[in-house]
Amino acid sequence: MKNELVKRFGEHRVSEVPVKEGEMPLLMLDLELRSPINVLMTNGLSNYKMPVPEKEIGNEYNELCFCLPSYWEWEDADNPQMNWVFTWIQKLAKYVQENESWFGHGHTFPTGKEQSPISGTMEQNYFMLVRPMMLEAEIAPVKVDGKTINFLFIMPIFEEELEYKYSKGTHKLMVKFINKGFNELLDDYRTNALKKKWSFVKRR
Repeated sequence: MKNELVKRFGEHRVSEVPVKEGEMPLLMLDLELRSPINVLMTNGLSNYKMPVPEKEIGNEYNELCFCLPSYWEWEDADNPQMNWVFTWIQKLAKYVQENESWFGHGHTFPTGKEQSPISGTMEQNYFMLVRPMMLEAEIAPVKVDGKTINFLFIMPIFEEELEYKYSKGTHKLMVKFINKGFNELLDDYRTNALKKKWSFVKRR
């Protein structure tokens, strides 16, 4: 897959990220849009064919991504406000393979048993997988060895947003995000997309 990304962006914009032995290989894309953006992504999850339901046929091969803002110094491996992305992308990649499961647009995950905030600067306590929005053109699917590889971004969300998704559906939550100008780009300062007066229907 790396070769296809190099063809798309240039060799100087695609680099390998050091990982521990046994971990999923990672790539970092250095993109220049309106402002510099880095995209952290798995490089090999797409070797696993996900057992998707019939309506998801065509989406069996995926890589996971985080879209990092320009003000992040992601190279600072000891900074807990930023290094969590490396931990979580590995956790999710490992989870889906070990459980022989599948990931798709709209799937959600808690940040742990206690649903604690992601970091000291990011108060969201759930993740949702989303197709690229801001990077829809840049991170379009690639074809490798006859298979189409899609990219799913890991987007932090608040518990109220999670409950809205369960109550109203993924599409309506995505509309809320789009109307607020929210997308896959991580933002330490992002607010809740929902008005506080919203009354949620809780999951059973």
